[in-house]
Amino acid sequence: MSPEVGRHGAPPPGVDIDATPGSAGGRRRGGRRKRGGGGDRSMVPEATFRSYYSRAIVKPAPWEADIPAYLFAGGLAAGSSLLAAGADLTGRPSLRRAGRLGAIGALSFSMAALVHDLGRPERFLNMLRVAKLTSPMSVGTWILSIYGPFAGAAAAAELVGMLPDGARRGPLRLAAHVDRPAGLLAGLFAPPVAAYTAVLLSDTATPSWHAAYRELPFVFVGSAAAASAGFALVTAPLAETGPARRMAVGGAVLELLAERRMEHSMGIAAEPLHTGKAGKLMRASKTLTAAGAAGALLSGRSRALAVLSGAALLAGSACTRFGVFEAGQESARDPKYTVVPQRARLDRGEPVRYSENGTPRRSGE
Repeated sequence: MSPEVGRHGAPPPGVDIDATPGSAGGRRRGGRRKRGGGGDRSMVPEATFRSYYSRAIVKPAPWEADIPAYLFAGGLAAGSSLLAAGADLTGRPSLRRAGRLGAIGALSFSMAALVHDLGRPERFLNMLRVAKLTSPMSVGTWILSIYGPFAGAAAAAELVGMLPDGARRGPLRLAAHVDRPAGLLAGLFAPPVAAYTAVLLSDTATPSWHAAYRELPFVFVGSAAAASAGFALVTAPLAETGPARRMAVGGAVLELLAERRMEHSMGIAAEPLHTGKAGKLMRASKTLTAAGAAGALLSGRSRALAVLSGAALLAGSACTRFGVFEAGQESARDPKYTVVPQRARLDRGEPVRYSENGTPRRSGE
């Protein structure tokens, strides 16, 4: 029996077959060979993939713009904390201040976007009732819960340090003791904050997100580094932005190279990254990130160029998050991006699904 046809002669769910004589969509085993040794003549029509009643096989995530905004702001917060920690250790107080205040501002916006998507604030707190290492959502919730207080304490200490000496009385005097430890601990937990959202997306059944699971964390970490460096170029004095310029170039290079590798490894699931709204966003992201990195490299003596480069890096990072988000949603709406990769894995003899205990299973088992 052909794998495209069920027991009673009907195609399996999600696949309709339109007659297209002479197509290459599956060959009849043992069919006649063309005279002259031309190979088997195609007897089975090419399949076009449509779901019953035009419904998607994989339901698109019920998320709106809150989620890509949360992804972007979380990465910006993480990179800013890391940059602030380095600035603290190297004696750059203005860069440290910009990083710490930028981190708490971005983190607050990120959490507001997440809570708005959840609907009620207590839903975030409910996720802290358990810790499940196999759940990216649970792990990410705990990472944010650990990182947030340290980032907040570092920012509070920075604000207290800006007060006149006579105003630092009572409990405010403790700020001097938590200043550096809180900042360094926030920097320590910053990389997981920047990366876990990529794992969260790629752990779903959404085709374009799941297919990018190898490279997407590197894309998001590079994007976070570029965005936070861009924020520092905009807000910190030129004399202290040396580390930010180097971080901008490194983050941009990592993001662009990881994106290129990701698109090559995803197969057909990479198509939504190049078409429609997602395609426009991803092209803008690459242009802005490359231009921002080049400007950052040359902005050592120009405040105006540093600000323009930083703004380009911030915009490029936002386009990356929104572009990846839109590509995933589009891939879920088209059954082709679900069925074609599954058939390819089946043809290669790879498992197409897993049993409850995690062992691979072939189709029909």
